[in-house]
Amino acid sequence: MAADLEALARRHKLRMAARCIRGGGILAYPTEAVYGLGCDPRDRAAVQRLLAIKRRPEHKGLILIAADFAQLAPFVGPLDATSMQAIHATWPGPVTWLLPARADTPGWLRGRHATLAVRVTAHPIAAALCTAAGGALVSTSANISDRPPARTPLQVRLALGSQVDLVLAGPCGTRARPSRIRDGRTGAVIRA
Repeated sequence: MAADLEALARRHKLRMAARCIRGGGILAYPTEAVYGLGCDPRDRAAVQRLLAIKRRPEHKGLILIAADFAQLAPFVGPLDATSMQAIHATWPGPVTWLLPARADTPGWLRGRHATLAVRVTAHPIAAALCTAAGGALVSTSANISDRPPARTPLQVRLALGSQVDLVLAGPCGTRARPSRIRDGRTGAVIRA
């Protein structure tokens, strides 16, 4: 009975989080290493608000996370089969890849780059959130730029206060550092 109630509560929290995202809200949620700050990547006003909260310039670009590659496909262009095989071998997992951005991928996501940073997350709450929201989400560390990232809901609230519409509580993964970033065309490690 208690397990059923816990599962029901988790589903309810995910539905609330998905409603927040679809309504243009900013959400904090656990990822593989730190709390992420996210929103609907197609909602320019939400992305601009997220960037203002972080004090992050748009030209740097953002990361999108997803529950599976199909959620990322509308944002990225094709790569050769060998490169894609190497990328898919790391997912789901804590590796973010820079892939060619589709021509119609908004500049507020890719910044001044021809690529877009994307990851199929292995974190169960983050993946469930993407599924509940029906697509990929912006995912950047929940902190003001150049300050330590939050690892707990309390740290999110202390750092960002009421600027975040909803905090989806849960444990972060065991990684000590944010995801590795690699170039999808060359395989080069951009951030270890």
